[in-house]
Amino acid sequence: MRISPGPGAPHGLIIPAGELHEQFSHASGPGGQGVNTTDSRVQLSLDLGTTTALTEVQRRLALDRLAPRLSGSVLTISAAEHRSQRRNRTAARERLAELLREAVAPAIIRRPTRRTRGSHRRRLAGKRERAEIKQNRRRPGLD
Repeated sequence: MRISPGPGAPHGLIIPAGELHEQFSHASGPGGQGVNTTDSRVQLSLDLGTTTALTEVQRRLALDRLAPRLSGSVLTISAAEHRSQRRNRTAARERLAELLREAVAPAIIRRPTRRTRGSHRRRLAGKRERAEIKQNRRRPGLD
């Protein structure tokens, strides 16, 4: 399986077919009478701890970021939204590729910026206007 290049994987990822484990079972949902007879649901599993597709840095990032979804170090994806097994296999592989692409991407560091002089003036002008409106709501003094 080939995963297209992106941040964190500039040359993309290639997962050997032998490392992917697929299981098929009955799916609920659309399919009419055929839903009870065909094994259209696909469960696609990949062991992130032993896969040769990831470097050590990518493996560490993926294991940390996907920890809530893992069982041990195995990532399992289920697909049952289509009526055919072939389309569910494709959907599961696309979902796995997207998850891995996002997991190995480096974190985006936020660089703080200064607000502009104009936005600072507008904020203070707005505060003055609101203060004046509230001041006018008060009872007049006894002067």
